[in-house]
Amino acid sequence: MKTPNFSKKLDYKEALEAASRGMILVHDPQLLIKMIIRMIVYRLKLRHAGMIIYSPEKNEYLLAISKGQTGHRIPQGFARFNHSSPIIKVFSDVKFRPLFQSKHAILWHDMNKMIWQEGLLNGHGCDPQVREILHQVSDQMDLLGVVACVPAIYHDKLLAVLLLGEKQSSEKFDSEELSFFGALASDTAMALRNAQLFDQLRSQAEHNHDLFLRMTMSLGAAIEVKDEYTRGHSEGVTRYALAIAQEMNKSGKYHFDEKFMEDLYVAGTLHDIGKIGVPESILNKPGRLTPEEYALVKRHPVDGVAILKPLSELERSMAGIRYHHERHDGKGYPDGLKGEEIPIIAAIIAVADTFDSIVTQRPYRPSRTPQQAMEEIVRNRETQFHPEVVDALECVFKAGGIVEIVKREDIKREE
Repeated sequence: MKTPNFSKKLDYKEALEAASRGMILVHDPQLLIKMIIRMIVYRLKLRHAGMIIYSPEKNEYLLAISKGQTGHRIPQGFARFNHSSPIIKVFSDVKFRPLFQSKHAILWHDMNKMIWQEGLLNGHGCDPQVREILHQVSDQMDLLGVVACVPAIYHDKLLAVLLLGEKQSSEKFDSEELSFFGALASDTAMALRNAQLFDQLRSQAEHNHDLFLRMTMSLGAAIEVKDEYTRGHSEGVTRYALAIAQEMNKSGKYHFDEKFMEDLYVAGTLHDIGKIGVPESILNKPGRLTPEEYALVKRHPVDGVAILKPLSELERSMAGIRYHHERHDGKGYPDGLKGEEIPIIAAIIAVADTFDSIVTQRPYRPSRTPQQAMEEIVRNRETQFHPEVVDALECVFKAGGIVEIVKREDIKREE
């Protein structure tokens, strides 16, 4: 039997960046969890790992995924945890928050002693409640066969707990590895919340927006018949727009909440719905449009708003649909808005729309590379596009996230 090679040092910065790039693209919570756990088990060579995840529908925490060696990994579906379970309570109950000095705190189990990474008990070790909860958590960790628990917290809400088994080499985790787990959990929490949001949006659409679904599906199908280019375009724009907004959130200047992300999702999906009124002979024309034809195409943002106006629940998305062809220098349409007059939702869609248009083959020109698209958008920073939106796209591009979206959209368009 071949002896495992444990000597190769993992580049944790590279691993974290690779994981973050993948998380941007995954909108299925279960798939996201599987990806993270698989990466941890196989790249860090653990005997097993798992994740307890919060289920909003059941208002409890479930062991959603477990990977690793047979005989070591925790059986999937084996455990359910309510809010009073010690392993959940210690991370979520406000009375135990003074134990933490860092949001990257890791509960480490070693020789039946509980240690808090990045901050010991700090005077709380004598508190009977603290000692009791730690003993209870120790018992649960023994039962689960794990040596460390890492909380994934988003806006003070515990979304998941990463469960780590021993290394295959039986070596202890070092400080660099524990810092990696803390940073990974932070990124996981944000990605998991975004994935849950997409899941909730789908459920909400299925249960509460039947009319909305029927209308958008019918209009979308009609546009695809009229304009082959539109196939996949709206979905691509939506993915780019959400990636940009997530990056802008990281800057700290913008605080896009869940409702904004939902409005952005809807606006990106429906931004070209007004093209239903443009003849296909114009949409698919291989040559330059006449002034009259171009004037007709320029009507589509206003027409789109008119089409969707009866759906009052889409009111907050209308700005993104109406103003996504406005320019930062005031030379856009339909209203010639300038700079900060342009709603940020529209400024984001404008950049996402342009990027997808450049990398997609059009009737009148071939597609260009993502690098060429990025260069053109940067050239038009502060003239055509909001500078901070361009900066966010550039950050995502340099991290590799945009290229991954392009590949996914190319595959979908070929299907």
